[in-house]
Amino acid sequence: MTTKSKKSKITILGCGFGTALAVLFDKTGHEVTVWTKFEEEKDAILRDSEHKKLLPGVKISRSVNITTDISAVGDCDFLIFAIPSAAVREVAEKASKNIKSGTTVINVGKGFEGKTHKRQSEVISEFLTDNPIVIITGPCHAEEVGRMMPTTVVCASNDKASAELVQDKLQCESLRIYLSDDVKGCELGGALKNPIALCCGIVEGMGYGDNTLAALMTRGLAEITRLGVALGADWKTFNGMSGVGDLIVTCTSVHSRNHRAGILIGQGVPAKEAVERIGTVEGYGCAITASEIAREHNVSVPIIDKLCAVCFDGVSPDAALKELMGRPLKHEKEKFWISN
Repeated sequence: MTTKSKKSKITILGCGFGTALAVLFDKTGHEVTVWTKFEEEKDAILRDSEHKKLLPGVKISRSVNITTDISAVGDCDFLIFAIPSAAVREVAEKASKNIKSGTTVINVGKGFEGKTHKRQSEVISEFLTDNPIVIITGPCHAEEVGRMMPTTVVCASNDKASAELVQDKLQCESLRIYLSDDVKGCELGGALKNPIALCCGIVEGMGYGDNTLAALMTRGLAEITRLGVALGADWKTFNGMSGVGDLIVTCTSVHSRNHRAGILIGQGVPAKEAVERIGTVEGYGCAITASEIAREHNVSVPIIDKLCAVCFDGVSPDAALKELMGRPLKHEKEKFWISN
């Protein structure tokens, strides 16, 4: 139960998932401000008391402050980044001019910066050098968080005290927060499940069923873990909220933009057009980045590679699936299963 002593000032950057978090934290007693760079988005939310485009039906209290003034980051206990990966650098640079030293920064985004291959926290830390950075990730669709449905996530930071502070202050009756010390693994799990979810949508759009979906999710998790371990993550992390948990919800839910875009592609819509119809589809760009990173580290990611072929090289989903099914036979056991 939230108590008065746990009340914090929270500023959220971004009105997508950020809107759901704003509703949650406002209802649990915190003082919440949400920033958007778009004046028309702010005006629409204030007019309708909801984000009709991204979170229809979820009412936003008048006690939530909606602003386009980035200086709002200067007066908060927690600053939350809830924006698409492509915008993280721009917003982090803007925020750095106003944020107070020591303010705890939380990133809930899931993806890479395509040009540099950096994780989102790495980009943020370039600019917010005097602030502890915490990751919150896991199976948490905005549509359900904003409706106060029971949700569990994982919180990770290189600064243990900051992660514990986030857990203590932000956990509530509908949000259970676990701790992890594997920042890299948590962030990689959240990013790399997106291309797999896009693949799952494609096979559903092609008319295939549960067997195919289960195969993609299971072997997709193997690719995520294989690449994550090569990048220095703990393989056990991918058995938790940021790995299998997030993979399940993103690969199977109607709320998943990756999944919905994949269905369109599987039905014959060109990948670029499908993404334009849905909006932000992190798995689309992440597929290219993940494939490039895998090649740099000599890691096999055949599912992700075939997704790239479908999305960017004109290969048909049918041809890509046949090639995956026809690959040389191998043992299921992976090297990362061996615990040292």
